Amino acid sequence: MYYDKYLSGTNGEILYETDIVGVEIDGGKATYIPATDGLNIKLTIDYDIQQLCEIAMEEAMQVHKAKSVSMIVLDPGSGAIRAICNKPSCNLNEIDRSNIDLLNQLSRNNIVCNIYEPGSTFKILTAAANIQEYLNGNKNAFSTNHIFNSSRYRYIDGQKVKCWSNHSNGKHSNLNLQGALNNSCNPIFVDIAMSLGKETMYKYLESFNYGSTTGIDFNGEAQGMLLNKYSVQNVDLARISFGQTVAVTGLQLACATASAVNGGKYYSPYLVSEIYDNNGIIAQKIQPKIKSKPISEKASKILSEMLEGVVKDGSGKQAYIDGYRVAGKTGTAQKYENGHIAQGKYVSSFVGFFPADKPKYLALVIVDEPEGQYYGSTVATPYAKQVFEGIIKLKNLTPS
Repeated sequence: MYYDKYLSGTNGEILYETDIVGVEIDGGKATYIPATDGLNIKLTIDYDIQQLCEIAMEEAMQVHKAKSVSMIVLDPGSGAIRAICNKPSCNLNEIDRSNIDLLNQLSRNNIVCNIYEPGSTFKILTAAANIQEYLNGNKNAFSTNHIFNSSRYRYIDGQKVKCWSNHSNGKHSNLNLQGALNNSCNPIFVDIAMSLGKETMYKYLESFNYGSTTGIDFNGEAQGMLLNKYSVQNVDLARISFGQTVAVTGLQLACATASAVNGGKYYSPYLVSEIYDNNGIIAQKIQPKIKSKPISEKASKILSEMLEGVVKDGSGKQAYIDGYRVAGKTGTAQKYENGHIAQGKYVSSFVGFFPADKPKYLALVIVDEPEGQYYGSTVATPYAKQVFEGIIKLKNLTPS
């Protein structure tokens, strides 16, 4: 639909000579103008990787009896999308038009069009902001060696903001930023956001393109939900720091994470790499487009190494692949209905990439309302590993 003007071509015509009022002239000549074929498009989608995602997401649906599951794989160094998969889905060759509501539901590309509270995967942004501000010399930022208060709670504007863990038996004590990411400790990210302040945090939210569309070549993209900076209260900012009180699309989160770990360049995502005619002559070659540069290469390198630590020693262990430098972050978010927490309903997710030092593949897995287990570390992470292992085998990638 987005590229229809290139694909559709033009109709042929037969023109007849007429007089000034439009009556055909006897013996007049007819002119034939042939139809012009439309152009063709070449996708960035890698068929083999798409198949890996389809198999993994079908398994995730069955195992976790989820409401829906989604996955996107992209190249962090260009924004080229290698796979997008949503379940449940419909076969576009056999569309049932008898139930329009169901058809509309199944036709939506959830990764691009649907928004959700990301939970702890959003901590990547807060960590990135802190690292960059510390490198900039901001005295309100924390060094990577700083040891944070191990209390489970922070009181912001009189409201209690707590960690997902009860911190019993010394859990989450003596944590620096690496430990905070490994253990996904909410209060530490609250400390960072409160110390950096609203202006600085919103500077990074905007440069990572949250609250705006990514610019993908696909119709119907949602822009997410980000509170107006001037109406944000301290308690709102505290919750944004660990992925609450903000809503994103899967595409937004994948692209923002890619820019945080690829050296600091935000590439607009795209699905078409070439437009060409039936003779193979290229009419247009789509080049990667840098939209912003949220953080420096140095900050990106530090963050990538920390996220590699999350997979090696933290909550992302189920994505670990021996011999390959996999990095990432898990997320578990409660769902809200009519302004209140929906008991027992969660969105489980994992965003990961490899190789950590120069990422070639980044994957985001979202499992909406899994039954039973609901932590992103156990529900979403294994399917990213499954796809990564498939890519390693398909592409014959040697260990680092």
